Amino acid sequence: MVSLDGAVIARLKTHGETFELYVDPDLALKYREGENVDLNNLLAVQTVFKNVSTGEKASQQAMEKIFETTDIKTITDKILKKGEIHLTTEQRKKKAEEKRRQIVTIITRNAINPQTGKPHPAARIEKALEEAKVNINMTKSVEEQIESVLKAIKPIIPIKFTTVTYAVRIPAQYAGSCYGQFREYGEIKKEDWDKNGNLLFLIEMPAGLQDEFYSRLNGLTHGEVQTKIIR
Repeated sequence: MVSLDGAVIARLKTHGETFELYVDPDLALKYREGENVDLNNLLAVQTVFKNVSTGEKASQQAMEKIFETTDIKTITDKILKKGEIHLTTEQRKKKAEEKRRQIVTIITRNAINPQTGKPHPAARIEKALEEAKVNINMTKSVEEQIESVLKAIKPIIPIKFTTVTYAVRIPAQYAGSCYGQFREYGEIKKEDWDKNGNLLFLIEMPAGLQDEFYSRLNGLTHGEVQTKIIR
């Protein structure tokens, strides 16, 4: 449970009434974005207020009228999903930077330059976001913002999301140690062993992971791997 010193106010104004909570800023934002969060840990005080500054509690009549319940978890859910979370300037800056990094990571892993077929470096994506003056929305999840971010930076850099499929042959002497090492890069479509003990598989992955995938393959097989792009 967050302390009062570390808590911020979540507020919902509706039907002429105001309802406020003391909440953990990190957990409150995670909850709003759909993550599984224990509301007991999220709340600094197990009380719904009308005004946290004065300590005035919300009346049971007001809660029954608006929420049709006095259950604090149900009311907390409504306030966090429909109300405002009042972060400090420093908290907003920190959260915006975290989301920005997550967006850059997702784009770097999934997108390529269609002119070269190669992924854009993270630094180039960062620069494009700056040039496009992209604002990170604190109330939306990272996934909800990807499409609008791509639309904003497309006039600046050629970019598109796509996947590629590779056929891979790993020599028998490396097959055992390599087995299962590449599932994190994408979906294994087919897997087999030939009569000589070589490992054969088809993998579909985000196009932005190609360089990292090749580097990992070559490192584990000392450059003796064979690959062929299917599409």
